[in-house]
Amino acid sequence: MAEADYTNNGTVDIKGNPANKKKTGNWKACRFILGNECCERLAYYGMSTNLVNYLGDRLNQGNVAASNNVTNWSGTCYVTPLIGAFLADSYLGRYWTIASFVIIYIIGMTLLTLSASVTGLKPSCDKDSCHPTTGQTAACFVALYMIALGTGGIKPCVSSFGADQFDETDETERKRKSSFFNWFYLSINIGALVASSVLVWIQMNVGWGWGFGVPAVAMAVAVVFFFLGSKLYRLQKPGGSPITRIVQVIVASIRKSNVQVPADKSLLYETVEEESQIQGSRKLEYTNKFKFFDKAAVKIQDDNIKGLTSPWRLCTVTQVEELKSIVRLLPVWASGIVFSTVYSQMSTMFVLQGNTMDQHMGPHFQIPSASLSLFDTLSVIFWAPVYDRIIVPYARKFTGHERGFTQLQRMGIGLFISIVSMITAGILEVVRLNFVRKNNYYDLKYIPMSIFWQVPQYFLIGCAEVFTFIGQLEFFYDQAPDAMRSLCSALSLTTVALGNYLSTMLVTIVTKTTTRGGKLGWIPDNMNRGHLDYFYWLLAILSFLNFIVYLWISKWFTYKNATGHPQ
Repeated sequence: MAEADYTNNGTVDIKGNPANKKKTGNWKACRFILGNECCERLAYYGMSTNLVNYLGDRLNQGNVAASNNVTNWSGTCYVTPLIGAFLADSYLGRYWTIASFVIIYIIGMTLLTLSASVTGLKPSCDKDSCHPTTGQTAACFVALYMIALGTGGIKPCVSSFGADQFDETDETERKRKSSFFNWFYLSINIGALVASSVLVWIQMNVGWGWGFGVPAVAMAVAVVFFFLGSKLYRLQKPGGSPITRIVQVIVASIRKSNVQVPADKSLLYETVEEESQIQGSRKLEYTNKFKFFDKAAVKIQDDNIKGLTSPWRLCTVTQVEELKSIVRLLPVWASGIVFSTVYSQMSTMFVLQGNTMDQHMGPHFQIPSASLSLFDTLSVIFWAPVYDRIIVPYARKFTGHERGFTQLQRMGIGLFISIVSMITAGILEVVRLNFVRKNNYYDLKYIPMSIFWQVPQYFLIGCAEVFTFIGQLEFFYDQAPDAMRSLCSALSLTTVALGNYLSTMLVTIVTKTTTRGGKLGWIPDNMNRGHLDYFYWLLAILSFLNFIVYLWISKWFTYKNATGHPQ
């Protein structure tokens, strides 16, 4: 069979043979990946969207404790991807990492369902409150953190695994890959739509056992979807430990700190073969930044030990550029933390705000406050195809860029929209509190003000997601060295983790500061006597400052340039 029938990006099929372009990859493989992601996200959001209410109602936690426990757990769900990414890039590959961690995920989902439905594991409740034992609380949190580990193994691999199905050395497939990230994020939100509407309603009206049981079944369906496509997948070979290669460059650079880097950069060490030494990775061209690390590629007499070159003394230009790529990504990565803090409010403060408002749709039906996140999902479902089919072709006419906007421009637009979303949420809270004061509704559980006034803030965050989160997925995949793509995808996910942890820290600091002297503070259990609007203004100010810094970072950034073929 002709060489043109095979991919040029080093991918293989499930049997380890070079991947055939006609028989593997592309959209025929991605439909299984998208189906898997849709079901897995349905399971995740079906459990997490209303978690703050479960911890409050069944585990008898106050607003601050429940909110902080949710953001801490959510943060952990986005830190554990570093574990999955390391295993995928170093040893197992993305396919087998996903296949391994789904087992932990399903065990966690099953235990959570049992802790909410089986007598002895679920808390006993009377008309006024529930009375969880220490063991019951522990069972719930063990289940939650098993889920956090399971999703951590899967999350950094799925988007990169989907992008692996397109050979970026093929111009046609490269264009399809850009669209993949939009449809990937759309599939996430279709799952989230069902979770935030149907599953939240089941939890609040049928019971938490069914409310967690259905997501567990959805996770099982996700596993079936994933394995059904096995014969069609293209697998990227693991390239060995990226952490080791990074440390080697740092160590070699320090050892040669007194060595002069030659003016002619072609004298720096690189293999003469067209392929890179790193399994599954193309060579990277030299870039003129972070020059200290260039010392690792300077050849000196001491580099050879017993006739062999030690990678702890001499590194290739490609290996040095891998480290430079990671360092270049870090400022962009850091700018996503505040955005993720804003995003995390949908599962905490937005829900608590909505809990105080009139949730009726007509005379007989009440919408749970957590279900309003479906408007965020609907916003994403609306904007993702609009961006891909309308905005990109229109923007392309003016910018001349094949994607309409550069990835950095796209993320910047999302950061700006997130500022507007916080301002909108703050304005609503000012109006709500004025309504409470005017009518003396301080002790009213539900004030006569429709919860649907929250829709604009959810809709704006959904729009911001399409620009920033999808832009991040594409950016971190494209700018990552070939053999570090899972790791860089995990790095992008850790912004969500740190955003949740930052939210926890802000809530804790604000609570301690504003409750001094016996005051109720900004976020009391009775939200009608608090000042949640001040917290929204704080987030808006932080988002604005973050946006200004991001503009400077985006001007400074240099995109990578890969050459040659992977080994």
